[in-house]
Amino acid sequence: MTWSEHVVVRDGVRLVCRDRGGPGHPLVLLHGLAGHAGEWDALARHLSPRYRVVAVDQRGHGASERSPRDVSRAAHVADVVAVADRLALRRPVLVGQSLGGHTALLTAAAHPELVRGLVLVEAGPGGPNPDGPADIGAWLGSWPTPFPSREAAAAFLGGGPVGAGWAAGLEEREGGWWPRFDREVMVRALAENARRSFWREWGEITCPTLVVLAQSGFVPAQEADEMLGRRPDTVAMSIPGTGHDLHLEQPGILHAALSEFLQGLA
Repeated sequence: MTWSEHVVVRDGVRLVCRDRGGPGHPLVLLHGLAGHAGEWDALARHLSPRYRVVAVDQRGHGASERSPRDVSRAAHVADVVAVADRLALRRPVLVGQSLGGHTALLTAAAHPELVRGLVLVEAGPGGPNPDGPADIGAWLGSWPTPFPSREAAAAFLGGGPVGAGWAAGLEEREGGWWPRFDREVMVRALAENARRSFWREWGEITCPTLVVLAQSGFVPAQEADEMLGRRPDTVAMSIPGTGHDLHLEQPGILHAALSEFLQGLA
């Protein structure tokens, strides 16, 4: 094991963190919906020689509390604040992908004194998406669980580094390999994003911000343009030949972009 495990309990909810140590400024890495902290392993290995890197299994995911009652956006933000406080991560840079990026965005908006910098990977303020929860629920419901092996799961989940990254979050029990989350919890976690956008929060962010998008990702070009229009100091880039899970597809390129951004914060 190349990290230390820390458990943070907030409001009765258990949060498990992978702390790779490191000599420099703290980074908090937040995975997306139905993901896990291990998705960041390749990037964390690149970053840990220079920074203290902490990846969090967010509530409802991985080794953390599986069925929390509260999966609101506010609860996720409060979890980030609690992790930073309990692990003495002074003014961390928040790095989040997809819904984890959305959590990072809201944390930076609500707690400007806490966050030194913000990195959004395939994430933005979004817009009302009434079909989102049902679509995600149908996709997760299509998984032929239990998978007979991690290899079979990786093939079903897209193959290559993306499939392997998703499959790494499974656990072996009861005759096969199962997700470490409950489908119903994932659907509930999207309820607020289904109802509204978060442009007000985007406009309230004051820390330096890097937005990294995929060539074939989930953030529409119109949304990206509006993000830059409202906050023109934002640094933005797109990685060719990538999809929504670009942190799994191209961790080296993401590391290079992130390193340049972090050096500019010094």
